[in-house]
Amino acid sequence: MSATNQAWLDLVVEEALEPDLPICDPHHHLWDVKYPGIQVAERYLLDDILDDIRQGGHNVVSTVFIEAAAMYGADVAAERAPIGEVEFANGIAAMSASGLYGPTRVAAGIVGHADLMRGDGAKAILEAQIQAGCGRFKGIRHSASWVETDAAHNAICDPPEHLFAQAPFREGFKHLAPLGLSFETWLYHPQLDDVPPLAAAFPDTVMILNHFGGPLGVGPYAGKADEIFEAWKPKIDAIAAHPNVHAKLGGINMRVNGFDWHERDRPPGSAELAEATRRWYDHTIQAFGPERCLFESNFPVDKVTCSYGVLWNCFKRIAAGCSAAEKAALFHDTAARVYRLGDK
Repeated sequence: MSATNQAWLDLVVEEALEPDLPICDPHHHLWDVKYPGIQVAERYLLDDILDDIRQGGHNVVSTVFIEAAAMYGADVAAERAPIGEVEFANGIAAMSASGLYGPTRVAAGIVGHADLMRGDGAKAILEAQIQAGCGRFKGIRHSASWVETDAAHNAICDPPEHLFAQAPFREGFKHLAPLGLSFETWLYHPQLDDVPPLAAAFPDTVMILNHFGGPLGVGPYAGKADEIFEAWKPKIDAIAAHPNVHAKLGGINMRVNGFDWHERDRPPGSAELAEATRRWYDHTIQAFGPERCLFESNFPVDKVTCSYGVLWNCFKRIAAGCSAAEKAALFHDTAARVYRLGDK
């Protein structure tokens, strides 16, 4: 199914830079009959992501599916409903693994959702998801995104303002590392101070900071990009001081980030996109190092701004000054290691 803005995206087409560079895209979604929201496609399934990859011309060898509260089970207890999304993603992954759809292994890793606020009760759900993932289930995301403005959406799971400090949440969180599972940290930039205490309390748990920690640019945060960036930098440095935390580089082209690309007559090209967003990437790479950073597409959510090919060209422009080893880490190796894609 074509995106609702496909004709607009097609106004800017680029050839892939460094087309042979191996890529693991560690953050994308898949859904069908998705809840109304910011996405540009009601349906985004195997054919759709493969179309984006092929049209972009980049060498995407594998991907990681990230939960989107889609395809939950309907006839089970509420706490078990997210297992259905893992089953759905694993079915897509099995199709891709057949080789009938090309060389890219879509959803080679799967990140689901489990309600950690259930405390010790979350363990049984995590174990069921591991079983449902057939070796592909790598971790969970229990989104903490909360903001006191109607201009941005709180997470679908309706978290409290300081989710990571809640005792029941931490009771559930403690089961991740013993089960070999990672945790995706998705929140907004006013909540970044909540991350270091969680990382310190669970140093053996691999954590991945999603989307630069969610810098907002809408509502009361509109027009304050420079001020927010300066306040954001030391918070990122404080998170990077914890070696169990990794950083995803991407997911900054959503409407909540405030760039408003979607309101223009033409989408941005990769050079313009890189120029406008480079400082977020440069500082994060400097703070974490390439061995703890992962370029991500966040598709199809970031498709509101640009095509898949333009986005990865933007990343390649940002990484142009990196060594071959650093590029290998940023585009593939860190993601493959963090999500243990060779474990199956």
